[in-house]
Amino acid sequence: MATKEVFHGVPGILRPFKELVESKGLKKGEQIVYYGVPGTCTPFVELLGFAIRSLELEQVFVPMVDESKAKKIDNVPDVGMQARIASINLKPKVIVVMGGLSMPNVPVKAEQVKTVLDKHPGVTVIGVCFMRMFEKAGWLNTISFDCLIDANIDPVEVTKKS
Repeated sequence: MATKEVFHGVPGILRPFKELVESKGLKKGEQIVYYGVPGTCTPFVELLGFAIRSLELEQVFVPMVDESKAKKIDNVPDVGMQARIASINLKPKVIVVMGGLSMPNVPVKAEQVKTVLDKHPGVTVIGVCFMRMFEKAGWLNTISFDCLIDANIDPVEVTKKS
């Protein structure tokens, strides 16, 4: 039976994420790899990375599923986490699949992500999405997440001067 908890706001995304990663008992320098859409997912990856910066893990961002373009994520003083340095060797202990990959018009299919996951057997797989994107795209039939963090950003209110 799956356990479902409900949290609120940005801390409701970051705290459970950090707790899950901490529970894996990863050692300093071990790797967590995020797969997502450049630009759209990158800020969320950097936010997740910032939440676990004290764990001293090697964090890597892979654009879409092209591991040849992987970039190391580092903490830049007075800025936060930034994906900027080419990463040499992927050996993830945890993989984070960002929901942006499952959005309409993104040229990535669940089967492609499954192929990537199959290349890294035994890793913990975390999904992070908004607005039930993995469910809406039908990805939950193909990818088995050890943990799925699904947040809502609705409504979005915009106030303008008249």
